[in-house]
Amino acid sequence: MPAPMTLADRIRTRLAPAVLTAAGVTLLAAGLLSYLDPVPASGSAGVSPSPVVTATPAPSPSVRPSPPPASPSASPAPSASVERATATRVVIPALRIDLPVMEGPDTYPPCDVAMYIRQLGQPGEPAATYLYAHARTGMFLPLLTESERRNGARMLGMLVQVYTSDDRLHLYEITEVLRHQTTLDRPLAAREEQLWLQTSEGPKGTIPKLQVVAMPLSSGPADPAEAHPTPEPVACG
Repeated sequence: MPAPMTLADRIRTRLAPAVLTAAGVTLLAAGLLSYLDPVPASGSAGVSPSPVVTATPAPSPSVRPSPPPASPSASPAPSASVERATATRVVIPALRIDLPVMEGPDTYPPCDVAMYIRQLGQPGEPAATYLYAHARTGMFLPLLTESERRNGARMLGMLVQVYTSDDRLHLYEITEVLRHQTTLDRPLAAREEQLWLQTSEGPKGTIPKLQVVAMPLSSGPADPAEAHPTPEPVACG
């Protein structure tokens, strides 16, 4: 009798062709990221050695105790009897990014929103929360712009705020800027709370992506009005 499939196996072999391909952040058969169409950018469109800029580890104020590690074969989602809290808004004050967040659709990703991969984690869970948006004005373009200046060194230490549907605010600190990335291996393998942000580095058809990693600092109650912006996705022209 074959062994049970792990979460990573299910994403690679079942979910990728049906769900994540249309969402624009799939793992292809060769482990490559798919396309997320931005406005043509000045960044390199070809694959080159991947610069990785990381922050020096420092004690984090009011760090939440680490949850017990999840089993490699377990889904990050809580039990079916508990409604799962999901990301509703992402804010990076230093970059003037403020976007409502919605579940990634089964069609080409829309504009004017950020999206999450349902099959991965959510804030507060022992897994990677993966948010992505187009590299366009009013979306994640500032991430791409900053990444092209000294490999994004200025972003290290920036605060990221993620609101969730249970009226909570989760604070993260950017610790890594990963340029020219072609896999989702690290977020798939995460067994602790992390936040990953993705956007494109070139025009439609460009495979390498920009990934920004942030680690949790704290969480607390949020004003419901601030936690529930109304997503107004539009088709990207």
